[in-house]
Amino acid sequence: MGIELLSPAGNIEKLRTAFNYGADAAYMGMTEFSLRKNAGNFSEKEIEEVKEIKRLSGKKIYCTMNILFHQNQIEKVMNMKDEISAWPFDAFIISDIGLVPFLQKNFPERELHLSTQASCINSESVRMYRDMGFKRVILGREASLDDIKRIRDRVPDIELEAFVHGAMCMAYSGRCLLSAHLAGRSGNQGDCSHTCRWNYKLHYALEEEERKGLYFPIEEEDGYTTILSSKDLCMIDHVKELEDAGLSSLKIEGRMKSVYYVAVVTRAYRKAIDNAPDADSYKRDIFDVSHREFTTGFFFSDGPIDEKDVSRPTSYGYERNYIFLGTVRDKVAENIYALDIRNQIKGDGLEFIGPDIPLLKGDVTLLDGDMNETSQLDHGKPGYIKTALPLRKGYIMRRLTEGSPIIK
Repeated sequence: MGIELLSPAGNIEKLRTAFNYGADAAYMGMTEFSLRKNAGNFSEKEIEEVKEIKRLSGKKIYCTMNILFHQNQIEKVMNMKDEISAWPFDAFIISDIGLVPFLQKNFPERELHLSTQASCINSESVRMYRDMGFKRVILGREASLDDIKRIRDRVPDIELEAFVHGAMCMAYSGRCLLSAHLAGRSGNQGDCSHTCRWNYKLHYALEEEERKGLYFPIEEEDGYTTILSSKDLCMIDHVKELEDAGLSSLKIEGRMKSVYYVAVVTRAYRKAIDNAPDADSYKRDIFDVSHREFTTGFFFSDGPIDEKDVSRPTSYGYERNYIFLGTVRDKVAENIYALDIRNQIKGDGLEFIGPDIPLLKGDVTLLDGDMNETSQLDHGKPGYIKTALPLRKGYIMRRLTEGSPIIK
């Protein structure tokens, strides 16, 4: 097997989507001990469903237990051996070293992966974690490609993983107290309020004393701007360089993001890893799913966030050119498919994408829950579509946002 593609699974639907759209593995959180506390995560009642998804796919599932544990939390997890053992996890992603003896004693057959939250970015630390029993280190996002190569050369007998796409944090490897300070919600406890992305008003010009003439890029809307918000990471044009540096796994951020995001980003990286001849057709969609301006992060330098081009320029703030409408479910009759509806659907401008279909468009008739023709379908209500398009279960329905710059 070549390099692993690891995708986010914030809930059951995203887990299925990640696997359907090309991920080799997915990472998910238990309800209480994950740094994405509000991602939905997974509860005990879903264990059998997760087991079945894993059995049918033959793919790996990693459990994120990467919060920094307070005393009451570490005591609680020590009493959860039976509950944890019921899950079909292949590995635990942790940052709190106090968990190591408990996990090694009770789950010796499951791997330990060091979370990026541990800020591991040098070979001596990697060697130490290897000696403690870790099979994989998820490097801090501050590690450059050169750092990764040197770590791989010095510690060749451990797997290295890195985030290659998605939101980045203003703090060092995500160790941030801003949310706790301003909102009383700790990012280190999985309850980040994303205060770095809030809108702020400037009363004076923002210029650093030792860097005269260098200003924060600011675009104000209604008098406010997001000066603390970092750019989003995107390494879609550099997959071969990541592999050559010695990474074992490419990780996509986004357990709190939509099913649509998981689908289009996962399949774009799948095609890039496989060097598919039509990879560019799939890559295009990652520029149209909701994101901030893209950057290559620290991979090409260890100084300021790198400005290396990411194939297509984007603007400050969020961009989103498509609206996720829902997912195709079972085929219930000839040319008729049930839908899982997520946004209001009207008959014009509907598009479909699939794991190996960059785009499908054609005539579509909307049917309500009683199979009668209708002009719109609404979230929370049953609905169907009738079409001659070769749809399959799991395909995603979307439409362009109003005013989108995309020309069809």
